[in-house]
Amino acid sequence: MTTSAAQIPMVGYLVLGGDGPPHLVAQRCANCGATFFDRRNACASCGLRQFDTVPLQNTGMLRSFTIVHRAAPNVPAPYISAVVDLDGGGVIKANLVNVDPDPKAIHLGGRVHLTTFVAGTDDDGTEAVAFGYAQDEQDAS
Repeated sequence: MTTSAAQIPMVGYLVLGGDGPPHLVAQRCANCGATFFDRRNACASCGLRQFDTVPLQNTGMLRSFTIVHRAAPNVPAPYISAVVDLDGGGVIKANLVNVDPDPKAIHLGGRVHLTTFVAGTDDDGTEAVAFGYAQDEQDAS
């Protein structure tokens, strides 16, 4: 996905534009290395208050998933809610996209990669960009 001045990320830890493809960033504790998304006052693992912002890998492994059949109003269902172990460290909960919500089509332990999509557009034409994970081609068959 290309980015422009008319796009904003849905969450603060999704980075659009810049010198590379869209990616996620996290706050990593300078003491114990625990990784968190969004701002933290202190590390939940060791209590230290010093963090470094680090880019995360766009690839990982599908650890678990569930197919959600009932959702909030205006949220299309069914959809796949997943937990991804990111290469290089970190775990994230996100939707698995571009795959049928059928357990036979989802490859637990398979390789996935970050993908972005336009979740909505406001009256001024600004696009809100969200992210999810897609199964890698070799795991999608």
